[in-house]
Amino acid sequence: ADIGLLPVIEMARQGLHYCPGTGIACDGEVRSILLVSKVPPAEIRSLAVDRGSRTSVMLARVILARKYDAHPAVTVTEPQLDRMLASHDAALVIGDPALHLDPATLPFLTLDLGAEWKLLTGLPMVFAVWCGHARFVTPATSRHFEDSLAYGERHLATIVAGEAAQRQLPPDLIHTYLTRNIIYRLGENEYKGMRTYLELATALEPALELKP
Repeated sequence: ADIGLLPVIEMARQGLHYCPGTGIACDGEVRSILLVSKVPPAEIRSLAVDRGSRTSVMLARVILARKYDAHPAVTVTEPQLDRMLASHDAALVIGDPALHLDPATLPFLTLDLGAEWKLLTGLPMVFAVWCGHARFVTPATSRHFEDSLAYGERHLATIVAGEAAQRQLPPDLIHTYLTRNIIYRLGENEYKGMRTYLELATALEPALELKP
């Protein structure tokens, strides 16, 4: 593939360039990235994560370190909350498994990492961007993704119905997630949030080389 939708952290690690204008971000509560903990955040010493998003794993580390002075050992496991919490202080649940949870009914402390990032920085959080080597990232390429996004927006009702059935989630939850929780159009403020995230990630992972 010449261009792929990659986690922001992997874009930085691999020195890739991104197509401006579109991506996956949030500006506050994201709903699909939850840190569920049996102990107060400052007391988290072990964190179970799944492979769903490398950006979110680093985001959890950044928030725990910056806001709570916690530096837990991270273990990759299957995304099953009961098993994750059986042997760890906290669990990072991402994507569909998180959407299937109701934070209000969980008997554990639950942090929405989109909301936590907003409180920490006052900025949006960018999770993934369309990126590749510089020779493939052109204005024409970016327009393709902008056109694809516009197509999806025009067919939102069809997408919501299909995804709700496939993922066995309520249509209203899917609609809210796609129209309020997730941002697909990225501008100056989103990229400021992305740069801030990568700077804080570099502080935790000094070997991470940030490229333009």
